[in-house]
Amino acid sequence: MSKKRTKGKKKARSGSRSLPVPTFDRRVMEQLMRDLGHLLEGHEFKSIEEANAFLQQVVASGGPTPATDLTPLERAQDLMYEAWEATGKRRVKLARQALQISEDCADAYVLLAEEAAGSLHEAQALYEQGIKAGERALGPEMFEEDVGHFWGVLETRPYMRARTGLAQCLWLLGKNEEAIAHYQDMLRLNLNDNQGIRYILANCLLEDGRDEELGALLQQYKDDAAATWAYSRALWWFRDEGTGDSANRALQEALRTNPYVPAYLLGHKSLPRQLPPYVGLGDESEAVEYAAHALGVWHMTEGALAWLASHVKEQPGS
Repeated sequence: MSKKRTKGKKKARSGSRSLPVPTFDRRVMEQLMRDLGHLLEGHEFKSIEEANAFLQQVVASGGPTPATDLTPLERAQDLMYEAWEATGKRRVKLARQALQISEDCADAYVLLAEEAAGSLHEAQALYEQGIKAGERALGPEMFEEDVGHFWGVLETRPYMRARTGLAQCLWLLGKNEEAIAHYQDMLRLNLNDNQGIRYILANCLLEDGRDEELGALLQQYKDDAAATWAYSRALWWFRDEGTGDSANRALQEALRTNPYVPAYLLGHKSLPRQLPPYVGLGDESEAVEYAAHALGVWHMTEGALAWLASHVKEQPGS
């Protein structure tokens, strides 16, 4: 539906730009998943129960034996698993070693972009190399046959991480249209959105004034129960109709979804220096995560914080 903003128009953009990133990183679990995959190859099970019993026996015996017939890319990826658990300069050293084994190791470029790049432009170049490496490793067929459930294929994840990093760099460099295009295409590749790309994209669309596209995104994931979705929907309605019935209902729903958010948006509580390592739906950690990434768009939307304050009574944390 086409939405014309009447009240609640955006103020001129400030110069600040945030870098929203997914909080929880499961990269270190992927080696186990890969080894289990190798272990299951060649086995035929008559039922799910039989397969589960086999896996339980493997776990009870100490886990799967690491595969020995690895490709150069898999050996390079093993170094990246080691790098993520390492500290200090060893992380970068291992990433460079991984690239010596296989130039198609996208995760090595990701780590170098995160920890060795001297500027956003340098990080951008490394992420772009990571994307190209991922494309070589996956091959064109996967981009046709596995569209819609990309993250479910373990081998796609380094590529998706590189593309996420590139989009974040482009956003920080002010290349909004390019960044948003990457995020939108990543959702096309992986509709389940295991990375939480839709949350980043929602704030980008709000900041860029692309409310109609945000409306379509909110509808696409209409059953999402996260605070980001509830508060983004409320702000989207406010930007359309001001303090109308739809906006007020959406805000009340957001307050029920997570009542801790207003304290951080309104400045009653300060955001911590570091984001919480884990986020629970409906609790204060989720409120911190959302406010850290969305505070700017609430400030940019004229009247939004006053409207929020008028609906907050005795909310937790206020």
